[in-house]
Amino acid sequence: MDNRVISSDDPNAIQKLQDKLEMCEKSQKYMKEVNAYYRKNGTCEGFPGMEAARAARLDESVRQAYSWDKQPFPSYALTNNSAEIRRLKQRIEKLTVNQEVGFVGWTFDGGEVVANSEENRLQILFDEKPDEQKRSALKGNGFKWSPSQGAWQRQLNDNAIYAASRMEFLRPESGESPVKLQPKAPKKDAPER
Repeated sequence: MDNRVISSDDPNAIQKLQDKLEMCEKSQKYMKEVNAYYRKNGTCEGFPGMEAARAARLDESVRQAYSWDKQPFPSYALTNNSAEIRRLKQRIEKLTVNQEVGFVGWTFDGGEVVANSEENRLQILFDEKPDEQKRSALKGNGFKWSPSQGAWQRQLNDNAIYAASRMEFLRPESGESPVKLQPKAPKKDAPER
């Protein structure tokens, strides 16, 4: 299994997550089929497409396993993989919603906040260098100074908007909360009960 981190900043993140999800779902199906075959036959030998050496290793691992888990793929492996499948589905959904919604920036007294979707950053641009108190507040809310961008920034997501809304000096000129300025994701249909 590929354990490399898939960053939300990656422009191909959704596709990579879908590929990883597909691998996990195939793995889940395979583990269930092998376990069902083992329960029926008492061995992995003869499982379609499995090499004899692998079948022998799986049979041996079952013999060496704890008494309560007598199957080639222990229940925790299936549970963990199932949890990973759920996590990947939720992450794909969240990234898709973030792309569809499209965050918006605003102007405030002394600068502007830009929702830079190309860089996947919420950027704060000041007209003048902010004082020590404002810089401390920015750092305390997860913003970092980026000399290459000339802005204070953090990853563009709901949490960045909430962090910006906590700092009174970033309040939009309209007086509205930055959270209220953001477009809302379409409501999901509630499941029937």
